[in-house]
Parts: sequence; C-alpha cells; structure tokens
Amino acid sequence: MHPTDGTCIFCKIVAGQIPCFKLYEDADTIAFMDINPVNEGHALAVAKGHHPTVHDIPADVLGKVAATAQRIARAQQKALGPSGINLLQANGPGAGQTVFHLHFHVLPRTAQDGELKVNWGHNPGDMARIKATYEKMLAAM
Repeated sequence: MHPTDGTCIFCKIVAGQIPCFKLYEDADTIAFMDINPVNEGHALAVAKGHHPTVHDIPADVLGKVAATAQRIARAQQKALGPSGINLLQANGPGAGQTVFHLHFHVLPRTAQDGELKVNWGHNPGDMARIKATYEKMLAAM
C-alpha cells in the first residue's frame, strides 16, 4: 500500500481520478506527459506513493523512479531524436517545486530550444500536440 494525500494532484492521477497521457506504469511508479510542457515530449516520472521530496522517499523507491525516468528518456530519444535530455528533480519552493510529490521532469532538448530556466512557469500545452507526441513515444516503448 502506498501512502497517499487526497489533495495531491499526482496522487489523484495515480488513483485514476484525473486522466493523463500515461506512458508507463509499474507497481511503484507511473510516467505521463506534462500538460504544461516546457517543450515537446516533456514527461514526468512519478512515485506512486506520496513522498513530498527526496528527503522523504525511501532510497529503493527513488531508484525505481529514476529507472522509470530512464525508460522515458530512452523512448524520447527513439521517438523524437533530441540532441540531449535533461532530468530535473526539484525539492522545495526555493528549487521551483510546485507539486509536493516526488517526480522527475524528463525533458528532451535541442540546441534550438533556447536556455531552460529551472523555474519556467506553467503554460498550458496544446492537448492535441501532447497526445500526438505521447503516441509517438508510446510506440517507441
């Protein structure tokens, strides 16, 4: 049984209460497309249990989330062919964490996409484009 928080958006996604473009799921993790993407293919690898930060999560579960992030990065590389991929995991407001449930941002990058600010803000993405990219990445998995 995973710890949960009924007010947490990621706990609600894990529970199936909020829909997502799910890329992957196992016993301890889930990965899905970010609906406020920094760039095309932006995805999240998330612990199923509610662990707010890196300080709160058991090390073995953190390793499982990292392995899921790696799986998503491989799909991004195959499906989208970026020239690089960033993994970003923020802890606390000073680091730009806005959802207090441990997760990794998996960000495909190109030389042309400009400088990525760690605290990039939230701009809703085009759902049709997110879905099309999701389908490419899912096929690559």
